[in-house]
Formats: sequence, C-alpha cells, structure tokens
Amino acid sequence: MKKIIPHVITSANLLCGCLAITQIAESNLLIASLLVLLGAFFDFFDGLAARVLKVGSELGAQLDSLADMITFGLVPAYLAFEWLNQLDYSILNYSAFLIAIFSAVRLAKFNIDDRQSTSFIGVPTPANALFWISIPLIFWQVENDIHFISAEFLLPIFNSFYFIIAAILLFSYLLIAELPLLALKFKHLRWKENEFRILLIVFSVVLIFVFLFAAIPFILLLYLILSIIENNLQAKQ
Repeated sequence: MKKIIPHVITSANLLCGCLAITQIAESNLLIASLLVLLGAFFDFFDGLAARVLKVGSELGAQLDSLADMITFGLVPAYLAFEWLNQLDYSILNYSAFLIAIFSAVRLAKFNIDDRQSTSFIGVPTPANALFWISIPLIFWQVENDIHFISAEFLLPIFNSFYFIIAAILLFSYLLIAELPLLALKFKHLRWKENEFRILLIVFSVVLIFVFLFAAIPFILLLYLILSIIENNLQAKQ
C-alpha cells in the first residue's frame, strides 16, 4: 500500500497541471498560476514521501518527469503564449512553446545524467515555471494593493512584449545549459557545505515577506548568483 503513496502525490501534481491548462484556455491565468504552485507543493512531497517510506522506484522517477513536463513544462509555455497574445498578436508569440520543448530536453537529460544527484545542471523546470507564473501573480498583487513594498515598478517590464520574448529565449537556454546549480538537498544541518543553501533560504524568506509574489524573480536571480559563486569557490579549491 505504501508503495503507491508517492505515485498518488505525483498524480496530484499532474492533475494540477491539467487543471491549469483548462484555466489558461479560459484566460484565468491567475488560477492557473496558483494551480502550478500547488503542483510544486506536491512535486516536493512526492520525492520526500518516497525517501521517508523507502519506496523509491524507476517507475516513480519516470512518472515524476512526465508530471513535471505537464505542470512545469507545458503549462508555463502556454501561459507565456497567452500573455504574449494579450500584449500583441504576432508570429513570435509561438516562440513561447520553446519553453515546453527545452523543458522536455532538460527532463530527459536529468533522467540519464548521474551528475545531478546532489546538484542540478541547468535550471530545474519548477524554477522556470515559477518565473512564468509570477507574472499574473504580481499583477494581481499590485491590483489589489497587497504589499509591504510596492512591486508596481515591475509592471512595465512584464508588460513589454520584447522582454517576454527575451525571457523565453533566456530561460529556454538556461534549462539545458551546462551550469551547475544548487539543489536544496541537505546531507546534514551544519553550516559548512550548506552555507549557500542556507543563505538562499534565509534571503528568500525575507524577500517573500517584503515583496510577496514579486519576490519570485529576485529569488531566482539570487539562486543563479549564489550557485555561480559556489561553483567558482569550489573550482579554486
């Protein structure tokens, strides 16, 4: 019985992705974004459940990747496409589906790459998805005047057609880039060897408190910066 618990949680992640697609089709980008957040919650706990219950399997790993492809690959691509359609009608809008293509490549590489047991190579698909869902969440936050420090300064950026196109190209590249990045996997709770993970968590909490959903792009930028610093320090040792 306990063997199927992680599979059920993974399936809940997949269901969130499917429901998000239906919401994007009805132009409910905010609800779709919240469903992706819920899917990320399930994505975290399916692996945790498998480790705690000691029931990890190849089937679970493959199911997890398939669920991630929908929730964190197809959904953000469709969301970016719909966002571009709201800004302008152009053939360039279809470039949004590069996110889905490169997400599939990234997940396939992850499944056969034994270097990614303690860190990631390239931006994980959930991190990429978080960036895209942050856009409608930030607009909702500003429209409802929910803030400690206003995030209104971000609105012109995300309302820029060419910024969104550039972000699509950048994140598509980062998904498959040979760039070692931090994974929030702790072998122990000591500061040594975990300093950059702990800093990421602490600063992320502070940013969320200050900016709420608008913190997401800044957290992703911080994630990249801390990963690069850690890699450079390790290379010098």
